[in-house]
Amino acid sequence: MPAEARPRLAVIEVTRFRPHAPEYHAYVDTLNSRVRALAEVTGWEATRFAAADLGEAALLQLTDGADAIALMGGEDLAPEWYGGESGYRREGRHYEEADAAQLALVHRALDRGTPLLGVCRGHQLLNVALGGTLVQHLDGDTVHLNAGAPVEELMQHHTVDLDEGSRIHALLGSTVGVRSAHHQAIGRLATGVRVVGLASDGVVEAVEHESAPVTGVQWHPEDRGAPAGQLLSLLDGLSEQVRLAA
Repeated sequence: MPAEARPRLAVIEVTRFRPHAPEYHAYVDTLNSRVRALAEVTGWEATRFAAADLGEAALLQLTDGADAIALMGGEDLAPEWYGGESGYRREGRHYEEADAAQLALVHRALDRGTPLLGVCRGHQLLNVALGGTLVQHLDGDTVHLNAGAPVEELMQHHTVDLDEGSRIHALLGSTVGVRSAHHQAIGRLATGVRVVGLASDGVVEAVEHESAPVTGVQWHPEDRGAPAGQLLSLLDGLSEQVRLAA
């Protein structure tokens, strides 16, 4: 990569079209827009790609030159990818084509050593890509979702304890305030992945790959209510990993 070139960040989302859920789509679009916008003003050449709309072959082709990947939130992964069953509580629409495309992207990133940050769904997808499973529904009142609230109020605030010595600890510190809106979580941990962050109820909130520059966070650093500088710190971490890989 030429010295004057900006690093290329591929921001990967599920879809750019949700006519059946306009309010949810508008909110997700706002979150993904904030990632791209902040990346652009902090030195990245950032582009958004919608996995379901492109399909696996096109997504892999269009992101072939990406220096780093941000794998964003969205709908639940289809249960077939991790040996689960349909019919669980709060099950919604699945986008199997997006799942397949994003899983292929994760595998390629691992093969190439491409720095990757997974957010919410992206964090869960990292674990599934490597053979792990998901908890399909977090029962009862949890700190992870304001269930039943309007879309704009689904986020809950809570804290996460990060492991000393982890890459994410170096970026964010020991205990961080986070914004979450999820009803699923990592179940059986995949081979090659280690837990580096836990919520007070034991839910896995952050993971890192043991050898590749791959990190997942269950929360939403791109939410407007997230602590100031949190998303920037994570993007700076990706940038540093790109620099080290150059």
